[in-house]
Amino acid sequence: MNLTLIDTHSRLKNSHHSLVTHTFSKEAMRNLSATDQLLFEHFGQGPIVSAPYACIHHAFETQAAVNPHAIAAEHLGETITYQTLNRQANRFAALLMENGVSVGDHVALFLQRSIPMLVGLLAILKVGAAYVPQHIGVAPETQLLRIMDVASTKVILTLSRLQHQVPIPDGHICIAIDEVMQEPLDDNWLTPFEPTGEIGRDHPCFILFTSGTTGVPNGVQVTHGNVCNILLTEPGNLGMQPGLKVSQLMSIAFDMSAWEILGCLAHGATLVIRGKEFASVVQQVDVVIATPTILSSFDPEHCQNVKVVAVAGEPCPRALADKWAAFCTFYNACGPTETTIVNTMKRHYPAAERLTIGKPTPNNTVYILNQQQQPCAIGEVGEMWAGGDCVSAGYLANPRLNQERYAPDPFLGHGRMMFRTRDLGRWTADGELEHFGRTDDQVKIRGFRVELDSVSTVLESLPECAHAVTLKLDDRNLVSFVCPQTVDANLAKQAVAKALPYYCVPADVIAVDTFPMTSRGKVDKKALLSSIRQ
Repeated sequence: MNLTLIDTHSRLKNSHHSLVTHTFSKEAMRNLSATDQLLFEHFGQGPIVSAPYACIHHAFETQAAVNPHAIAAEHLGETITYQTLNRQANRFAALLMENGVSVGDHVALFLQRSIPMLVGLLAILKVGAAYVPQHIGVAPETQLLRIMDVASTKVILTLSRLQHQVPIPDGHICIAIDEVMQEPLDDNWLTPFEPTGEIGRDHPCFILFTSGTTGVPNGVQVTHGNVCNILLTEPGNLGMQPGLKVSQLMSIAFDMSAWEILGCLAHGATLVIRGKEFASVVQQVDVVIATPTILSSFDPEHCQNVKVVAVAGEPCPRALADKWAAFCTFYNACGPTETTIVNTMKRHYPAAERLTIGKPTPNNTVYILNQQQQPCAIGEVGEMWAGGDCVSAGYLANPRLNQERYAPDPFLGHGRMMFRTRDLGRWTADGELEHFGRTDDQVKIRGFRVELDSVSTVLESLPECAHAVTLKLDDRNLVSFVCPQTVDANLAKQAVAKALPYYCVPADVIAVDTFPMTSRGKVDKKALLSSIRQ
């Protein structure tokens, strides 16, 4: 990219970035030109702002004090006010403390979507522990046992109807939250709960175990400071406020559920928790947080009430973004669990030249680095590393993996860490991030390197194609799946042949009505491959 220093200063002046910034180490950027050093530093960091709370449950407690009679949550016709939710959580926190739970502990939260789920979650936070969530009925018993072992839990919270499905290792107790909630509440639980020790921003808020699709699940320690930084600042707060309704669609085992649950309760909105189906919830709420796969299952014509949508977790098709952005505020976001839900966001407009994942969120940084962990020139594709307040406290009891994925941040310095996301990206000329899939989505076909998402993007550019997924079939062939079933497979292959080299053309294009989903709301790629190998 040929930019003069005058061009660069003009771009910086016209940028929407905050003028308050960190100073990057010049030594760490020495391989870049003077122009690219300026842009690498400016593009690479979000605005510096202060989150109003150090612990996320303190924001909820404020809402309970200010708007006690507002509805905090509703589920299948049942509702609970902020005051009652807070009182129930206070009582349950005292019960946890009686059972030996204290600051810094981990508590298993093994259940399904419900109002008692919120009581248990908040009680765990109030006592200073971290919740370890799993969705009963989805996670196998062997995985639940391994998670409890790695997380060193001693208490399991669940629902009475699910107790028979919860394995209880020696030394553990299992408590049904809903049974405790049925006991009469007295006024004692109106007074703020006092934990046994001080809870700060560096204490873990939740331990989120990765899906395990690429190996054994690993527990990511996400702190209160991490969570407050994304949920209590713009744009991560998504404009949530009293009087608005927020959908709760995602599995509690997926970190996007924390965006829905904690984001909503921290801002005084009403959480609408879904049952077995999604559509009726989305048709009545103001704010929707979902994966693109889940969002694509809704008809926007029936969801005109929605004011804000945020998608993350997998690449978003441009057509899907345009459709929703036409009538509501639409954010395309990106970030793995290890960088706390998302660490880049972009409001998308249908008239935009391209769909990007935007810029770093407040107090966060993004670096595009090569394989030697050196900065890439602006416009060059490299691997995204994340720094700043989003960086989680590492994997639980896995020093080898911590060493592989977390590293000292040479740009911010001062003991800060950065995380290797394994996402590929590059900076546009105006300082936004284009996403090019994951490093593990780069495959070799006939000896050539192919980015799977680049093939899918071409397919999604066809007017009739709403969503596409491309997978490696064998060493010589790709296979693409397109949705809906009316997509012409031959025309789809011709489109790829026109846009990309011959080795990128899929051997087969299979049109389907819907894509299978994982429990976390993403496209189930293993199921797609299995469907053609049977």
